[in-house]
Amino acid sequence: MENNEENKGFQFAFSKMNYILMGIGLVLLAIGYILLSGGGSDDPNVFNPAMFDTRRLYVAPILIVLGFVVEIVAIMYKKK
Repeated sequence: MENNEENKGFQFAFSKMNYILMGIGLVLLAIGYILLSGGGSDDPNVFNPAMFDTRRLYVAPILIVLGFVVEIVAIMYKKK
């Protein structure tokens, strides 16, 4: 019984595809957070409308949510 357990070898919890998907998810998250940053004003008495542009209100949050979805899929993915 003990000999069979030694022959099985070491197995990782995730496969190569899981790690690839995790990397893609992390890249999406990083891009989303980078797009979300900025838009402030150097002078607090001056309003900067760049804070409310399409990139910060729509594109960045969508990329962040997609990044989290890809991360969840990467964790749950199991080869058949």
